[in-house]
Amino acid sequence: MTTRVEQSLEAQLGRMDRVRTAREARAILRDEHITMSHGSGGKATHTLIDALFIPAFANPSLDGFSDSSVLSLNEDVPEVGGNFAFTTDSYVVSPLFFPGGDIGKLAINGTINDLAMSGARPICLSLGLILEEGLDMSVLRRVIDSLAEASSAAGVPIVTGDTKVVPRGKADQLFINTSGVGAMLPGVSLSAHSIVPGDVVLVSGDLGDHGLAVMLAREALELETDIRTDSAPLHLLAAAILKAAPGTRLLKDPTRGGLATTLNEIARRAGVGIAVSEQLIPVKLEVRGACEILGLDPLQIANEGKLVAIVPAGEAGAALAAMRALPVGAMSAIIGEVTAEPEGMVLLKTPIGGSRVLDMLVGDPLPRIC
Repeated sequence: MTTRVEQSLEAQLGRMDRVRTAREARAILRDEHITMSHGSGGKATHTLIDALFIPAFANPSLDGFSDSSVLSLNEDVPEVGGNFAFTTDSYVVSPLFFPGGDIGKLAINGTINDLAMSGARPICLSLGLILEEGLDMSVLRRVIDSLAEASSAAGVPIVTGDTKVVPRGKADQLFINTSGVGAMLPGVSLSAHSIVPGDVVLVSGDLGDHGLAVMLAREALELETDIRTDSAPLHLLAAAILKAAPGTRLLKDPTRGGLATTLNEIARRAGVGIAVSEQLIPVKLEVRGACEILGLDPLQIANEGKLVAIVPAGEAGAALAAMRALPVGAMSAIIGEVTAEPEGMVLLKTPIGGSRVLDMLVGDPLPRIC
């Protein structure tokens, strides 16, 4: 006779197998050339990863499909012990400087956030620079100053690095790669496969700021608005959530592809449905207005200083209070819940009382935003 715990585990394993089988069945790469859409974080990116990268590099550490890989020193280096998270990311944003931030600040905060979303305390970073011949030294100094300032402000030092220079015309001024290592917080194990119907969905603030700030700076669009990047380190916010809501299922930062893509990714990998209310999702009026003018959906636009949290219903209030207690989470909101059906889909409840499918990003309306 099986216990409830065993039955729950069997159900979760069965759901993981169904989701994995469905994902593998869909992962067919038909493109003959790389396009900008493959870097958007949307459907093309997921197909590229699932059809090409995962089969080539398959190993248990990749199966979690997280922004960081959680590794155990207890298993790999028993004499040391402990669990840690490891991540890497590259930044090719254009322009290098935009309202409220720049490529340097973006690189530091982005890698810190990838570690934080795994439930890790960031410890240190690496810095790789690819510089184009002819780059103005004043530009490089400005970026280095920003990297140093962001690293110091977050309390996460850069401890190693590398620099390469390529001929003129072989890069767009400069590209950055950052990797990070973090120590896993005690007792934390976050996974999409732990999500169950009835769980609550929260976001930590207004959405769409970063992608629009970069686009407006790049295109020099003369809109009477002051939209600035939301780039910020989220490790203290993540730690506060995990302390207030120890049953937290998953944390995720809705970067490329925005909230819509992130929620779809979660729903598909968890084998559940997600229902969110459009009226509850925080979006600044100026962002919403700019999106209407430009024909964009703010829910598909990148964020660099926001997170999505999936928590048990009984811990949602505590999680929300902890988020709102920090400046970076002051505009946090509960926006919806996890449902049993439709499996692998996200539904958006509209202000008029209906619902529509909220799909992940297709194409790349805002290339090179990170």
